[in-house]
Amino acid sequence: MASMKRGTLSIIGLLAACVYVPRTTSVYDAQCNIYARQMNLEVAQLGGFARCVNEGCVALLVGMGAVTAASAVVSGSIVVAGNVVYWFEKQGQCAHQ
Repeated sequence: MASMKRGTLSIIGLLAACVYVPRTTSVYDAQCNIYARQMNLEVAQLGGFARCVNEGCVALLVGMGAVTAASAVVSGSIVVAGNVVYWFEKQGQCAHQ
């Protein structure tokens, strides 16, 4: 039972050790014959933790979960705003083709 609990905490710890980051890529739009930029969310894994004990593990997992959630909200907002700007940019370039 104890090894199962330890294994579960390890898996949760690895999942919670992630942050979301916005990335800009270029994609070809054949209809407009242009390369347009778009933003996507990517997951980056932070270093995990090797050893912790009882309440220390819980505090670490909670902290990592909070960082993951905050990065998802902030980076997601950046991606949405960036894609709106890139959409307008694309419309302006496409209209001139």
